[in-house]
Amino acid sequence: MDESMHERIREAVASVPQGYVASYGDIAELAGASTPRIVGWVLKEDGFDLPWHRIVRVDGTPPPHKRQEQLGLLAAEGVQSDGLKVDMRRYRWEPAGGQEVYRN
Repeated sequence: MDESMHERIREAVASVPQGYVASYGDIAELAGASTPRIVGWVLKEDGFDLPWHRIVRVDGTPPPHKRQEQLGLLAAEGVQSDGLKVDMRRYRWEPAGGQEVYRN
């Protein structure tokens, strides 16, 4: 992955507003990345200063090892869960103007 893609992913994650969530796939599409796995890698390696907790799996679940912390951070922003996942129909963020903002 080149530096440009890395930065586009960081920008896409940073753009998810408080009170909403996006899936790894949403962020990949928004940034023009080839796979959602790249988003997870960027967040793991360089996401400490980003609202990483707003990024969940497409079914609304956080990774099991982060579930309690992530759902707690989301609850503090008004995103409710059932203790296991977020209702994506209610809290999924959709950027204005369509999903894909960046193109390779």
